[in-house]
Amino acid sequence: MFKGWKKSKKAATEEIKPTVAFDSHEKPDYQVVISLLSDVGCVREINEDSGRYTCPDQSQAESQRGMLVLVADGMGGHSAGEVASQMAVEVISRAYYGSSEDARNSLEGAFHAANQAIHDHAASNETLDGMGTTCTALVLQNGSALAAHVGDSRLYLIRNGQIYLMTEDHSAVMEMVKNGLLTLDEARHHPDKNVILRALGSHPEVDVTTWDTPLPVKAGDMFLLCSDGLYDLVEDEEIKQIATASVPHVACANLISLAKDRGGHDNITVAIASLEPLTTASVKPAPETREVEVR
Repeated sequence: MFKGWKKSKKAATEEIKPTVAFDSHEKPDYQVVISLLSDVGCVREINEDSGRYTCPDQSQAESQRGMLVLVADGMGGHSAGEVASQMAVEVISRAYYGSSEDARNSLEGAFHAANQAIHDHAASNETLDGMGTTCTALVLQNGSALAAHVGDSRLYLIRNGQIYLMTEDHSAVMEMVKNGLLTLDEARHHPDKNVILRALGSHPEVDVTTWDTPLPVKAGDMFLLCSDGLYDLVEDEEIKQIATASVPHVACANLISLAKDRGGHDNITVAIASLEPLTTASVKPAPETREVEVR
């Protein structure tokens, strides 16, 4: 018998204008355009999702760590989920850029630091007992990508007209799929689809899934991170079509709009990092503030 956590969430829409940045550690033929949007949806009263992206300026020491994009989906009832997801993006960002280890170990260590911080905070406040959060992270550094995740928020790669799911949900139904008890289509509509088996903060220790090796990236690649409020209602092929049809901030808005048109029963958060070829991308000055978050 598995143990899991049922998720609930929500608050108002907050749109972030796209940030344009370059990979400064090689001679890139692309610029990275990042946009992030979160919405309370149509049913929930509070937005328990949080998201953040950080693009250090080339003059900052943190620039060697690359760009970091995070999406977290909190749970725990009342305001607990909101607290957990916000703590996750804050602690992971701070710990990742403050680490002296290589990027993969720094990212994994940052997740463990967030898990400990959330668990300790919940233990000190009985109103937050049982809170936790999913979290999915993407790092773009030196012409490559790294990822880490806990829970069922997702990371997709769109490349050469195809969409690839780059994370595996830590969920009850995915375990059933792996054991041959459900098909992927059955899992999508299963009543326990929102029961997850791992969350940051729910236990003193957590298993963090990371990529063993960096993934080389190229101009034209697009990465999309999202909470389950999107992919529960929008098929992967639809995600691909909408994400590639517009500039990132418009695509994020259109994806959320479609999920809301289909009921919007959960909070919806989408982040897109598009590696746009310099020959076709419109070059815009990067904003002075390069760390952005939504919740």
